[in-house]
Amino acid sequence: MDLNLAVIGNGSFSALLNERADIVWACLPRFDSEPVFSSLLQNGKPGIAADQVGVFAIELMDIERTEQRYLPNTAIVVTCLYDRFGGAVEIRDFAPRFGQYGRFFRPIMLVRQIRPIAGNPRIRIVLRPSFDYGDPPAEITHGSNHVRYVGASQVLRLTTNASITTVLEEPAFILNRELTLLLGPDETIAQPIADVGNRFFEQTREHWHRWVRSLGIPFEWQKEVIRAAITLKLSGFEDTGAIIAAPTTSLPEAPHSGRNWDYRYCWMRDAYFVVNSLNRLGATRMMEHYLGYIINIAANAADERLQPVYSISGEANLDEWIADKLPGYRGHGPVRVGNQAYAQVQNDVYGAAILAATHLFFDERLAHPGDEALFHRLEKLGETAARLYCEPDAGPWELRKSVRVHTFSSVMCWVACDRLAKIAARLALADRCDYWREHADRLHADICRQAWNEDENSFVESFGGNDLDASLLLLHELGFLKADDPRFAATVAAVERHLKRGDFVFRYIREDDFGPPETAFLICTFWYVDALATLGRADEARALFERLLACRNTHGLLSEDINPTTGELWGNLPQTYSMVGLINSAMRLSKSWEDAF
Repeated sequence: MDLNLAVIGNGSFSALLNERADIVWACLPRFDSEPVFSSLLQNGKPGIAADQVGVFAIELMDIERTEQRYLPNTAIVVTCLYDRFGGAVEIRDFAPRFGQYGRFFRPIMLVRQIRPIAGNPRIRIVLRPSFDYGDPPAEITHGSNHVRYVGASQVLRLTTNASITTVLEEPAFILNRELTLLLGPDETIAQPIADVGNRFFEQTREHWHRWVRSLGIPFEWQKEVIRAAITLKLSGFEDTGAIIAAPTTSLPEAPHSGRNWDYRYCWMRDAYFVVNSLNRLGATRMMEHYLGYIINIAANAADERLQPVYSISGEANLDEWIADKLPGYRGHGPVRVGNQAYAQVQNDVYGAAILAATHLFFDERLAHPGDEALFHRLEKLGETAARLYCEPDAGPWELRKSVRVHTFSSVMCWVACDRLAKIAARLALADRCDYWREHADRLHADICRQAWNEDENSFVESFGGNDLDASLLLLHELGFLKADDPRFAATVAAVERHLKRGDFVFRYIREDDFGPPETAFLICTFWYVDALATLGRADEARALFERLLACRNTHGLLSEDINPTTGELWGNLPQTYSMVGLINSAMRLSKSWEDAF
């Protein structure tokens, strides 16, 4: 199994499908719940073992080839399976999402519609949900049109117009009519099953078409940006506004590296980039909802101390443990649940929260703009940032066994003070503007003194250090250096010398807790594209951006990492950071609509 996967979802949960329309990963009832389908983290071999659990497949007997695509401008996946005798079936997969009774209907439900399109195809339905990260099969009960799967923490019900025997005993049978499978909560569906499936399909397709029509997109790379925008939308947990880093856990950064992390949570560091992307897309409702989540996190922070990552409900404790019943992607374990990074000290989070919240004070479109009360609440975070800017931390790459004074963290603390000064000016609070400007200027001068390395002619990744890391590419993006500051061009040149491998930029190259890095973080190369554009190297930026687009999987999705030699995707997928990088770079590089004709 590789990462040529498609994602479906509806703002409550998501699921990943492989090219045969097997649902290889789905956590229910929400992103960070236990996976009920987990074959992505099992042995990765073709076929389904007799005792394998965590599987939901529509198997075509004597299969010869497959075709798979998203319906344009939707999160609906259509898969066509062809056998060697001329038989073929079409499978439509989606999670219902549409407006109803003045609110969004987004049930915890997978809809699978199967129909014959040629010959006499023989199929087998294999539905074996598992609970608690690889436990034995669920207890099963059934009625005339449904099957119930009973776990310790939840019950799933399949309602279908297929033969219940074919579901329970898994025999192959000739598909001669359209079948509908509705998998969701243990609730009775009183209406005709096919009618429900068709109505949900039509309304879900129309919902996505309407949402895409509302987006602001660049003239160039429209399809690529639309797919990235839909994927970003699928990463949002609409109930709280949180946006997850990825819907998967423990897809390793590289083979047998041990760099397997659970990304089904919300990182404060991502906030600025995600909010910028949503702003550029004009997705203001989602942006405002996400900002509400961040503000609530900040308001509830004990002693004005923020942690790097929170659950999608805002829970602080994400204790990490190993799910040893799952062998891992291609056998590359361990499978981790939770993320111990929540307990790390990462001082950039204060700037990240304030930077994201700044939009509330300057964007006139928002229904709930920032006010003086919110500003004073943010000032408490600013005081913490001003105090901690020169203190050691785990840094943006979350080193687990070493700490130092990371330049990126210090710059983000400067960002906190700088943006508070700008917000105070916006609110006509002259004394507070002066106060925060004085702090910002003091931090700026000290960072320039301690993070500049004369031998490298560059800023470096930590005070007094010699190494570089890719976050230095953001010094202009964050407003710390002007585009024409020679120190910015010199720092980009140093990153090119030290961190660039072929087309890709590594986050760093020194050996860390797990050895030397083997793969490049895709977001770092998008940052490099943006830096090239800022320096006026537009042709280079556009050419590299096109090469990055070619790295996407068949469905236009990117994971977190890439092998710089083979181009193989690694790491959790789809990675919000990578998709946001694509959107932001496309917006920056595209010719304007006015100049396009």
